[in-house]
Order: sequence, then structure tokens, then C-alpha cells
Amino acid sequence: MTRRTVGVFATAAAATLAGPAAGATTAGWPQPNADLGGTRAVASPITARTVASLRVRWRYPLTRGSTFGTFASTPLVVGDTVYVQDLSSSVTAIDLRTGARRWQYLTQAPSDGPNGLAISGGRVFTATDTSVLALDLHTGRRIWAKRLVSRFEQFVDIAPLAARGLVFSSTIGLAPGGRGALYALDQRTGKIRWRFDTIRDPWKFPSAGGGGAWYPPSLAPDGRLYFGISNPGPWGGSPVRPNGGMFPGPTPYTDALLSLDAGTGKLRWYDQVTKHDVRDYDLEASPIVVGNRVFGAGKAGRVVAWDRTSGTRLWSNMVGTHLHDLGPLPSTPTKVCPGLWGGVLTPMAYADGRLFAPVVERCMTERANDPVRPENLSTGDGIVAALSATTGKKLWTHRVGAPPTGCATVASDVVFVPTLDGRVQAFDTENGRRLWQASTAAGINGCPSVAGATLLVGAGAPLTDGRRATPALTAYTLPGYVS
Repeated sequence: MTRRTVGVFATAAAATLAGPAAGATTAGWPQPNADLGGTRAVASPITARTVASLRVRWRYPLTRGSTFGTFASTPLVVGDTVYVQDLSSSVTAIDLRTGARRWQYLTQAPSDGPNGLAISGGRVFTATDTSVLALDLHTGRRIWAKRLVSRFEQFVDIAPLAARGLVFSSTIGLAPGGRGALYALDQRTGKIRWRFDTIRDPWKFPSAGGGGAWYPPSLAPDGRLYFGISNPGPWGGSPVRPNGGMFPGPTPYTDALLSLDAGTGKLRWYDQVTKHDVRDYDLEASPIVVGNRVFGAGKAGRVVAWDRTSGTRLWSNMVGTHLHDLGPLPSTPTKVCPGLWGGVLTPMAYADGRLFAPVVERCMTERANDPVRPENLSTGDGIVAALSATTGKKLWTHRVGAPPTGCATVASDVVFVPTLDGRVQAFDTENGRRLWQASTAAGINGCPSVAGATLLVGAGAPLTDGRRATPALTAYTLPGYVS
């Protein structure tokens, strides 16, 4: 592509991406990332001028969960009702104005998370660790359940996306032998309409495994569906097969962005961001669709833009600290940044031509001959980075003081970033100035949402300073507003 062509394209792209919170929704928060394009942005009375006035309106205790805590998803809002799923896979409907429970669907299917909900056609779509379910929106009554897990597809930990009469979900594949797959189910019946295997070729060694999706896909108006895919495993290597020798070669479609036809599951294109991944660099964050572009990010700490029709990569930029993060691992212990559970660990947000990436600053010591072993996951720092959606240029960064393990979320011209130490911070989308901060009584490992003048924050992870956590969903509202 010539320089002149690049300039013309950038000008056209700027025009396409311009406008206030393009892609943002104003009708509640019915999908896990607000809208089908995954922008995680809404128009709201909460603005840079008003955000400092947010006050606690109510708290709803979160008491059910798993060994990973009680909450790791996004609260959904339709009308005057909030819908949440905890890490026991139970679903609760709560009055947005008062915090009173309206109904509850109880189950005991502990999930690692992230999990969550999607709402469409008078139904709440959810999942346990094994199955996708449809519940009645008004009563919580179970309408259908469809089991997806099998011998080679070990569990479901993704929030669904619901659109076009379909529910989109995924299984995860683990070593040994696992092969995660993508699914579309009929919203009315739960019947599987199509399945896509995210591991293209047979494993050369039975000890390998991987694939599938953690976070929901995004859907363009023309019916193109975009999924970010997770890594192959086991991470690192062994003395016999160092540097991922158990899965030689690039292992499509791991660590890739996939474009599929939503109606048929047919692959249109894919682009693998990390080929032959030995560091656990999933491209797991939900893609963001805006105009003729799609954006993706993941644990490699890279944000990438593509032409969403052709799959041409338009730009790529690193965020956070990078050290020994490319190519084979050395045979001696080496500091690698991002390390396991670092990089862009949770979904980004988009508004007004800008991407907002929450970046976990966490390194690890790794080498070619050993499996990667998690270190203390309560440590680390983090930043939020704002990038131009047109060029990828960094516009501003702000350190947040703890790992940002919840999604970036935009209300008007404010971006909220939650952290594992239980805080949620608000920044001006234009200049990165911090505008507001609140502390919850548990670590935040889930994602906020915004409905009208209310910010909803679920906190259900252990606190990093050792204090006893009190998990709860908190509603912060501007004074004088009823929603």
C-alpha cells in the first residue's frame, strides 16, 4: 500500500469513525458488551461534568459462587430490571430503582468465569459450565437447555451473544486433547444451527489442547460475526519438547481473530496475531466492530485493527510493558512481559474514535523447558490506554495502581476502569484526567455497565490486601435521577 493510499484511507476511516460515541446504545444494556458491535459504550447523563456526583443508591449481596469468587460478568439492564449471573451460574433479576430481588434462577454449576448473560426476544440466555440455557425474562423459568460439553470440549465459560434468532456461544479445549469450538443455537428451541472447530488440524501429540473463546463475539450489521480465539497448550514446554513442541507449527486458529458468517458459521477470513504461542497469549478480548473496521486485543498486549471485510491488518500497537515477548523462550529463566495473566486481559471499549484498553502490568519468569506456572495473581499494576481508532496512536495513558481485571466501560465522555483491589476509577475520555473514584468491599473481576444515570459494578473477587471481602453488586446513581 502506497503512502498516498494510506493517507486517503486514513481520511476516509476518520470520517467513518467520527461522531459521538459511534455504535453506542441508549436503550439499557441488553448484551454483555452493551451492543452487538461490542463497544461497551452508552450515552448517559453521567458525563465528565457530572460523574463526581455519583453516589451509592443500593447494594445487592452476592453470596453464591465458586473457588474463583462470586462474580466475573457484566450486569445487564432492560427496562427497570437488572439481570446478573454469579459464579455458581445462578441468575438473579433485580429492581433497578430499589435493589430488591424480583426473581432468581438457582443452580449449582460453579464456573471459572468470565460468564454472563444476553437478552433478546423476551428471553435471558445464559450458560452453566456445560450447557447453554434460555430463561423467561419476566419469571426466570427455564425454557430450554442444551449441553455443549463433550470429551474434547471441556467447559463453557463465555457470556453468549443473542441476535438474528441465534445464540452464539463457545466451548473451551484444554490439554490433553481438548479442542474448543464455536456454536450458534436457535433462540426458540436451543437446537444447534452450526458448529465451528477452532483447532483446524489434528493435534500431532495427544498431550496438546486449546482453542475456544472466553469473551463474547461481536456482530456487524451485514451479518459478519467476529470471535477472538484463545491459546494452544500446554504453555512453555518440556525437556523433551521445549518451546511448545507438543503443538508444532502455528496451530490455526489459536490466538486469531475469526470472521464468520453468522447464519452459517462459514469462515470468511482469519488473522493469527501470535503464531505458535508458547506464552499463553490468547487473543481473547471481545472484538469491537465500528464501521468498516474491527478491533481486537489480548494477553499479548497488542491492539490490532483490521478491515473487517477483507481481513487486511491496518495497524497494530503495543500497550503496557513488553520484554522477551516474541519468538522462542530461552533455556534459562527469563523475565517475560506480559506474563501469564497480563496484557489486555478483559474487553476494551470504544467511543468517539478512541479505543480504551485496560492493561494488566504483570510479568513472569519463564523458560523453554518448563511449563509456565502462575505466580501471585494478586500482585501487579495496570494502566488504561487510549488509542486512536484510525491510526493506533497512543493518545494518553493513566496508571491505575492495581491490575485492571474488569472491562473498560464508557458513559458519554467518561471511561470507567475497575481494578482487582476493589476500586473503580473514572477518566475523561479526551485527556485521561481522573474524575472520580470509589471503593467496593471486594475485588473486581467483572465488568461494569451503565443504564441511564446509574453505574452498576459487581465486585466478587478476594481483596488483594488480605482483608475479608464482602461481595456485592453496587448501583451508583446521580442525585435527582430515578434510573
